[in-house]
Amino acid sequence: MSDSLTQGAPSIAVLVPCYNEEASIEAVVRDFKAALPTATIYVYDNNSKDRTSEIARAAGAVVRREPLQGKGNVVRRMFADIEADVYVMVDGDDTYHAPSAPQLVAKLLDEKLDMVNGARVTDWETYRAGHRLGNVMLTTLVTMVFGKRTDDLLSGYRVFSRRFVKTFPVLAGGFEIETELVVHALEMSMPLGEVETPYKDRAPGSVSKLSTFRDGFRILWMIGKLIKEERPMQSFGLIAVLMALVSVIIAVPLFITYYETGLVPRFPTAVLATGLGLLSFLSLTCGLILDTVTRGRREMKRLRYLEIPAPDFDSGFLK
Repeated sequence: MSDSLTQGAPSIAVLVPCYNEEASIEAVVRDFKAALPTATIYVYDNNSKDRTSEIARAAGAVVRREPLQGKGNVVRRMFADIEADVYVMVDGDDTYHAPSAPQLVAKLLDEKLDMVNGARVTDWETYRAGHRLGNVMLTTLVTMVFGKRTDDLLSGYRVFSRRFVKTFPVLAGGFEIETELVVHALEMSMPLGEVETPYKDRAPGSVSKLSTFRDGFRILWMIGKLIKEERPMQSFGLIAVLMALVSVIIAVPLFITYYETGLVPRFPTAVLATGLGLLSFLSLTCGLILDTVTRGRREMKRLRYLEIPAPDFDSGFLK
């Protein structure tokens, strides 16, 4: 198959992961069909107990199912199954602004980007305070470690190039997928963009599946894993420094006592200090080895990424 699926205008796929969204899915499909008339709308039903699939199909979407529960599992399946030049991913809760889709797609094409993030603009009343605070904290944490390229880490509204989608190894199973998407782009130094988009409250009868504390901790755990995997030298180096510091603090009184008396009366403490010192060097060694492995993995991912050309289309067809 050729690197570009179409000649002239790009093929656009709108990807909508869904779980029990019968109250809003019809509006989502209708609005995105109006905003992107040439796009194909794909709704992936993730074991819904309501009429999500039936309503989406009646609205004109292509409906498919993913039995593995969790948004990350759905995204993995969508990215593997769907072939397109441009991918628009949006939640099925009708909280995102469909008329902004052409602007996001145009930015991706005109600036030859790999991901455009739809940064949510909302009032405090519309967006739950716990979710907003968590978003700010998690975005700040990722920014401190991986660099600042986005103001909304957890947005569910994004546009991707084909080469992003086909070189992204989805590992997350749940809502932490948004964090993984951003960190992958940052680590690969991909060209990114961001467009502010309105964000509104859910439709009556639609219930949020995101738990402030449970999913917040899962996202935090994912960030920790990504730091360990993508920044092993810093991670294991920090552990090495902490253990070495504790070892020195414990050992100093022992050396003073030995210097004054020639004895080591607290032998277990001496063993502890020695053990911590050895573990410190072991942690540093692990960091050096894993840093080399991570560099090799990143080079291989980069080579695979470079095999797929950048999006080379004109956004004039959107007008």
